[in-house]
Amino acid sequence: MIGLPSNTRVWIVAGHTDMRKGFDGLAAMVQNALAANPFCGHVFVFRGRRGDI
Repeated sequence: MIGLPSNTRVWIVAGHTDMRKGFDGLAAMVQNALAANPFCGHVFVFRGRRGDI
C-alpha cells in the first residue's frame, strides 16, 4: 500500500480516457479540465476503455 500524506486529494476522472495521450497529454487534460496543477502532489486517476491498463 502506498502511504500518502493526509492532505493529498485523489481525483477520479469519470468516463473513458484515451490512454494513448501519454503523461504529457493527461497532464494537459488536468490543467484544462480541472484547472489544477498536475504536479501539485495530488493523485489523478484515469481509466482507459479496456480497464486493464
